[in-house]
Amino acid sequence: MAISAKGADRRKARIRKALKARAFGRARLSVFRSDKNIYAQIIDDANGRTLAAASTLEKDVRASLKNGATSEAAAAIGKLIAERGVKAGVAEVIFDRGSYLYHGRVKALADAAREGGLQF
Repeated sequence: MAISAKGADRRKARIRKALKARAFGRARLSVFRSDKNIYAQIIDDANGRTLAAASTLEKDVRASLKNGATSEAAAAIGKLIAERGVKAGVAEVIFDRGSYLYHGRVKALADAAREGGLQF
C-alpha cells in the first residue's frame, strides 16, 4: 500500500504542530529519509537557523559506508549529528521524525544520536 503525498504532508504537519507545542525553546532534530540516503539537521526554530547538519552524501561518510540506505548508515549519521550538535552547544533537542514511523533507519539514527550525547 503506497502512502499518498497528501496523507504524508498532513501527518508531518500534525507531528510538527505537536512538537512546537512542547518544544519549550529546544532545538529540533529533523530527519529526512530518501530511498538512497538519510539526512539530519538540528534546527533552531526561534531564530530560523540550522545549527548542525549531517547526511550520507558527505564524502568522508560516503567513503566509509557501502550504502547510504541502511540502518548502519543511519546510525553513523546519528553519531555524527550528535557530535556536531554538542560541538555547537546543543545538549537537548526535540526529535522530529517527519511523516516517518519511528522504526528502522529513523530509530537507528535516534538511538545513535542519544548515544552520542543528545538528550530527547
